[in-house]
Amino acid sequence: MKKLTFFLFFLGALTFNACSGNAGNNDGIKETNEGEVVHLTAESFQKLVWDYKKNPNDWIFVGDQPCIIDFYADWCRPCKMVAPIMVELSNEYKGKVRIYKVNTDEQRELAQLFNVSSIPAVLFVPRSGKPQMAVGAMQKPAYIDAIKNVLQVK
Repeated sequence: MKKLTFFLFFLGALTFNACSGNAGNNDGIKETNEGEVVHLTAESFQKLVWDYKKNPNDWIFVGDQPCIIDFYADWCRPCKMVAPIMVELSNEYKGKVRIYKVNTDEQRELAQLFNVSSIPAVLFVPRSGKPQMAVGAMQKPAYIDAIKNVLQVK
């Protein structure tokens, strides 16, 4: 029943919505996040996930591991509930899944690119295939199900 609910939620969440943000404040690009969550800017997103300026019509994942991208805002209470889960997942899936965060108030371009209008919004990016978006705060087991079923990581 949980899996059915989770996948129905994913199906409904696949429609990407729009939000806001502004070009960022994180100048450095951290290449790895072994056991930690890395904040992305538009520039670092292009180098670590997808160069949407070079390939605007084709999704070409450039990362070396599947990843989860948490679109959030500092003022968002549900986002604050998701944040510690992302830290836990980053530690538990160290070396298997990268965990990134995008502040929608600072990274408008990325939020608009994925039409994020409700947060938290979490993008699951497998090494091959299209990414899938989930909207709303979920419990940790739902994220683990997505890691196993969408990202194909055991």
